Amino acid sequence: MRRETPCRTTPGGLARAGLALRRHRGLLLGVQWAVVLFYAVVVALPAFLPLPGEGDRILNHLTRFAQFLFWGVWWPFVILSVMALGRVWCGVFCPEGALSEFASRWSLDRPIPAWLKWGGWPFVAFLLTTAYGQMVSVYEYPRPALLILGGSTLVAIAVGLRYGRGRRVWCRHLCPVSGVFGLLARIAPVHFAVDRAAWDAAPSHGAPVRCAPLIDIRRMQSASACHMCGQCAGQRGAVALAGRRPGAEIVPGAAPDPWGARLLVYGMLGAALGAFQWSASPWFIAAKQGLAVGLLERDIAWPLETPGQWWLFTHYPEVNDAFTWLDGGLLLAYLAATALVAGGWIRLCLGLAARTAGRGWVRLAPALIPYAGASVFVGLSLLTTGQLSGEGVTLPWAHPARLALLALAALWSARLAWRLGRAPAALAALAAAALPGWLWWQQFYVW
Repeated sequence: MRRETPCRTTPGGLARAGLALRRHRGLLLGVQWAVVLFYAVVVALPAFLPLPGEGDRILNHLTRFAQFLFWGVWWPFVILSVMALGRVWCGVFCPEGALSEFASRWSLDRPIPAWLKWGGWPFVAFLLTTAYGQMVSVYEYPRPALLILGGSTLVAIAVGLRYGRGRRVWCRHLCPVSGVFGLLARIAPVHFAVDRAAWDAAPSHGAPVRCAPLIDIRRMQSASACHMCGQCAGQRGAVALAGRRPGAEIVPGAAPDPWGARLLVYGMLGAALGAFQWSASPWFIAAKQGLAVGLLERDIAWPLETPGQWWLFTHYPEVNDAFTWLDGGLLLAYLAATALVAGGWIRLCLGLAARTAGRGWVRLAPALIPYAGASVFVGLSLLTTGQLSGEGVTLPWAHPARLALLALAALWSARLAWRLGRAPAALAALAAAALPGWLWWQQFYVW
């Protein structure tokens, strides 16, 4: 058992909670395996059941219940939990991370190649997963959910078996949501604080911490990569779970994160926004109808046919839901257009402010983390209310509450931007938030 030394950095309840995470590692492992079992039930089992019919409801059909629990409850509140508590989800609950770390006990312990450490993988993985998830209707059907989530779990296990004994190489470098969680954790009001002076002054004896997400604990300054598992709590009397001001990491001297900025601007506030909106967009419908008419006038029929494979494009003719080549191609174009237009607008606003503030747009982008997190939560909450409406439960206050949340998040982002570049940056943050906010308004009250 590793030696725990009294923590000198932040005494009190939070520090004791951090030490409890380390002390009760066995209990946490039990929680992780319980989540793995639950994950297997809600993700895997529905894929082998018949599709629910019109009369099936959340309380009488496992597939509908699992969809509501997973997409309507689980994922929206995972986003909130990361914003409130840091990456506790990753360190305590995530089944993929737990399985990857477990598999790594028998790892070949090969050195991690340079290409795998490329900082752009979370950005690329997020975009690809978002696009493919919409192509196969991952929110609506269980087989695509099993393919995407089960497939990524198998890859996580394979990575664990090859690289990093006792580590989470998959989580650190490849996980499609690690970049999103890393951004959101930067504004969380709790983190594991490291007292560098206390660390260096402590005796060197004692077992070192094996940090699963591959963090150099001594030099850790950001909560972005930390999984909040607590296994470093109390180490050398210098590490403690501590409170801090929300958004405390968003300061002028913070190290720039170019790939994180791109994920924020073009991913969370771009492609993800398009993914939440395309099915309700009259622009999408108008473009589809116009293209279909043009194709028929030219006797080009193949784009109006279906590929016939559910793993390529949505194909469930038994419930009258099948994508044609035109549907799939236009969907990808819509996601790309939303990413380029919304992301381009945000990039322009930040770029103009950067000239005035005398710092690059990448350094200003983190101010938009609260707004991006709120936007993703709002999008996921649409799945919640959509599923409830199918049960006859309507929430008339939902849209006003969503807009209020977005407005508050925009103000928070403006305040953080003021810290980075005073008035020009704050105005840029509000201007950047205006276009996504207008698109949400359109979906709630116009479309």
